[in-house]
Amino acid sequence: MRVLATDGPVVRTLGHSRHAIADFVALARSQDIETVVDVRGQPFSRFNPQFNRERFAAALSEAGIGYVWEGERLSGRPKDRAFYAPDGSVDWAALRDWQELAAGIGAVLDRARTERIALVCAEEDPLRCHRRFLLTQPLIERGAEVVHVRGDGRTETEAEVAARERGPTSPQFDLFG
Repeated sequence: MRVLATDGPVVRTLGHSRHAIADFVALARSQDIETVVDVRGQPFSRFNPQFNRERFAAALSEAGIGYVWEGERLSGRPKDRAFYAPDGSVDWAALRDWQELAAGIGAVLDRARTERIALVCAEEDPLRCHRRFLLTQPLIERGAEVVHVRGDGRTETEAEVAARERGPTSPQFDLFG
């Protein structure tokens, strides 16, 4: 393992979306990802079976990329019903206070200090995924830089994603109209 030359750890996030496994591997390689940290609570898909946990891990291993599953601690779909509101929606505030989530964030940071990692879930757009609205803020609060890798290989900083979420913050006036 090598120590990265940054002030704090860098954590990338990446959604597997509907990529073919070869395309996903190429995308991970384009970012020099050494280890995928799978944060899906249910690491399987009827529609994208190439990302079922065992097949995904085997394909990554064959490509020389490590695989770690952290879905029990870092999922947006916890198994414990205590983290759900009466209407069935996730109680994000309760989940953010869960000690196991904090321990999982710590494990991610420890790993990110020595290798290039990507937190992986299914959703391509970080605006629509728990990688951002559950995991990003605690990572930043603990000193990490978070970079979101998009399906086409572009990267967005968390500040850029936040700006995209807010949209234009002030009206634009046409001085010549």
